[in-house]
Amino acid sequence: MSTEPSSPPALAPIAERVAAPAHLPLPEVDGLVWRSLTLADAPALFALTAAVEEHDRHPFRTSLEETEEMFEGEWRDLARDTLVGLDADGEPRAYASVDTRPGDASVVRAFVQGAVHPRWRGRGVGRQVLAWSTGRARQLLAASGKELPARIAGYVQDGDAPECRLFEAAGYTANRYYSTLRRDLSLPVPEVALGDGLRVVPWSPELDEATRLAHNDAFRDHWGSEPATPESWVHGRSMFAPEWSVLVVDDAAPDGVAPRASTGGGPVVAGYLLSGRYEQDWPVAGYSSGYTETLGVRREYRGRRIALALLSAGMTAYQAGGVEFAELDVDTENPSGAHGLYASLGYEKKDGSRMYSIEL
Repeated sequence: MSTEPSSPPALAPIAERVAAPAHLPLPEVDGLVWRSLTLADAPALFALTAAVEEHDRHPFRTSLEETEEMFEGEWRDLARDTLVGLDADGEPRAYASVDTRPGDASVVRAFVQGAVHPRWRGRGVGRQVLAWSTGRARQLLAASGKELPARIAGYVQDGDAPECRLFEAAGYTANRYYSTLRRDLSLPVPEVALGDGLRVVPWSPELDEATRLAHNDAFRDHWGSEPATPESWVHGRSMFAPEWSVLVVDDAAPDGVAPRASTGGGPVVAGYLLSGRYEQDWPVAGYSSGYTETLGVRREYRGRRIALALLSAGMTAYQAGGVEFAELDVDTENPSGAHGLYASLGYEKKDGSRMYSIEL
């Protein structure tokens, strides 16, 4: 009997799998007129999002700067990938946005997001907006030309039962869960010594490309992660806190040896911790915090206390900034054993979210 592993079944052509609709009907809701979003809509969209987040008791608030980022990215086609419903006064009462990212290499993905003003709920608006978003996502996946597994995904806070039901009724399945963890910074922060030429340095623009390459290596075994292109890497940095971001570089790596060769001969970034400063969330949370956006260690550098050193340096930076807690989000099925590391440092779960998806 052969012991050779069986090959995965061949995929049908992506256009066949995603079944993209030829035409996307607009929602039919009395009192709302529909069109695409433009950058000029950002302030009104920000107000709509704030009303939704307050009503739904979300543990965060989206800033105007973050709202404006939704309109950025050379890969975006706002005329076709966004939708807003305006009332008789021209105020947005519902919106949808569908986004893809360049660089997907193993799974081609489309992300859906949207909201309905609390006073306009119960009229089928959310159901129709999600149907439009899902249809547009299918069109984008079909147009990608990438003969890869495909995914349509959206994110929901754990406590938002109505939105969970909305996604489930539309054929989505919750298949990934995330925990928001926090750590009291009044507790002592451990000191971590690194040897063999490794040292902690502040993030700098000169090392950002080497950090992107380190990120792509660190997350290549992480579910749902795809390579970040130079363009997508710098997208969405309105809340970036460079003063709270740190790297571990390897001064001992031989010249001309990967990964140094991939950095153009510059320092090897062995690991990185990039932070955000979300001051708009602090009144909602009842405390100030530094947020760890992304933490990663190159595969060949794991087991050398680099993640511990980065977290320690990050918490020290947060303390110096005068905030009360360190926060981060983690995939509950993270393959790197991150949960145990965070627990050992005193991180505790605050709340959570989940990803709903349609796998194609």
